[in-house]
Amino acid sequence: MPASSSPALKKPKRAVYDSHSNSFSTPTTSQTSSTMSNDNKQINTFQRPESPTLPPETGKVHDTMTSTSMLNDNHRDLKLNLIKSSHSSTRSSDIGPASPTSNSVAIDTTTYQMQQQLEESAHRMQHRPSRSKSKHRHPTTSYSSSLSTTKSHSHPKHNTNPSNNKTPDHLAAAIELSTTNAVAAPAPAAGMYWSRTLTYGRGPSRPLRAHTANLIGEKLYVFGGCDTSLCFNTLYILDMGRALIIDTMTWSKPRTINQQGPPPCRAHSCTVVERDLGSGRRSHQLYIFGGGNGPDYFQDIYVLDVETLVWSKPNIEPDTRPSKRRAHTTCLWEDKIIVIGGGDGARALDDVHILDISNPHAEVLRWEKLQTSGSPPPARGYHTSNLVKDKLVVFGGSDGHDCFEDVHVLDLVKKRWSQIDLDRKIPRLAHTSTQVGSYVFVIGGHDGRRYSQDVLLFNLVTMSWEARKVYGVAPNPRGYHTTVLYDSRLYVLGGYDGKNVFDDVHMLELSACAYLPQITNFEIDV
Repeated sequence: MPASSSPALKKPKRAVYDSHSNSFSTPTTSQTSSTMSNDNKQINTFQRPESPTLPPETGKVHDTMTSTSMLNDNHRDLKLNLIKSSHSSTRSSDIGPASPTSNSVAIDTTTYQMQQQLEESAHRMQHRPSRSKSKHRHPTTSYSSSLSTTKSHSHPKHNTNPSNNKTPDHLAAAIELSTTNAVAAPAPAAGMYWSRTLTYGRGPSRPLRAHTANLIGEKLYVFGGCDTSLCFNTLYILDMGRALIIDTMTWSKPRTINQQGPPPCRAHSCTVVERDLGSGRRSHQLYIFGGGNGPDYFQDIYVLDVETLVWSKPNIEPDTRPSKRRAHTTCLWEDKIIVIGGGDGARALDDVHILDISNPHAEVLRWEKLQTSGSPPPARGYHTSNLVKDKLVVFGGSDGHDCFEDVHVLDLVKKRWSQIDLDRKIPRLAHTSTQVGSYVFVIGGHDGRRYSQDVLLFNLVTMSWEARKVYGVAPNPRGYHTTVLYDSRLYVLGGYDGKNVFDDVHMLELSACAYLPQITNFEIDV
């Protein structure tokens, strides 16, 4: 890494959230995390760490029958009103960045009051006596699980409701997600909860890792990736629009016109670009950059028109392209694609490149290498980056030797790096980081020794880690997966645990945290 003058670490100012004035903010754009991936022979692009020691197998996770809600009509209405209020201003933000003139709207007092009413209603439901004396085994559901219950093709065994000697919190029994003896712990009404999502249709024929997943409206576009031996250049679409109604999603495999499409690749990046065509019409494109296939690394840009499903390959001004790479990240900022880091097969990279795509009719596109000051992060791949207004938050990654635990912030206006002084060190690579309001949810990844299934919350206001209890049966430990935010739920697709490649879809119900996307009045102070 080039030598540079590194100023002392800055301790961010601690901010206090005032629930009455609602002083928080976030970009209207919901940034989907960039997932860093590899092939079966390499944990990263540069040098494979020691093989992780996986925890003992706990049995195959199976889907279960839909649970019967214990909540009364008033409580159910409160839930639906809260979810509608929580999503009404955020649904469009999943598509891409808002226009420069759009302003974020803070969570209003009505939503806050509805949240309090919901919690009080759940509290009353938890502490009322159980009405069922039946000896038959049947699952019941808490608030968090009643918002999303799963179905099964098989006939799993259901556990009985907790006995009378349980504490009141245990009266809200959880949905059983496994046929093993290990049963999910009962979840409080406001607890985040894992469950598995049913999918139908023409989905990926092989398990996937190192793929990308981008949300446009209610459809998730999944491209590329690999299994244990092959890379793919296939596009799949997961329709998530009916998930809140019937708890299932439908796959499709559209036919694209591939005369100028990308080759099979993994560990590439995919960026959604939305354009205003006037008269209420909008267009969407997917920009694929980089990636690799075996020993080959790429540096080309490919564009898919989502409406016509036609691939194109823009002309790039000579001698401006970044070097070939994979395991990098990209974000969209003011009609510019920002590329950070990655690896070229021989070394990790620490450069930052910008591609201006503001002119959709430009015959030639031009890359620019960004010259920065401050305290840049060491070269790395398998990191994640999240755009928060004019700042890029970079976390974790690896250079082939070390698994990083640091957080760096790039001010795109001042072109200056700052390193955050953290009170807790959490090494991660090949994880996902998804912004949910004033938090970043970090899921899974590798800590340099083993794969993880943890859910970690990073507070963007205080720049510190926070612990939250998560209930249900979590997905198997994994890395190189993708995570997207849709309707106040986080969905995890695919991944790799050092031995197995997964084809499952899991959902994290945010429950009482469903209001987080509405928090919009915060600033990153570094």
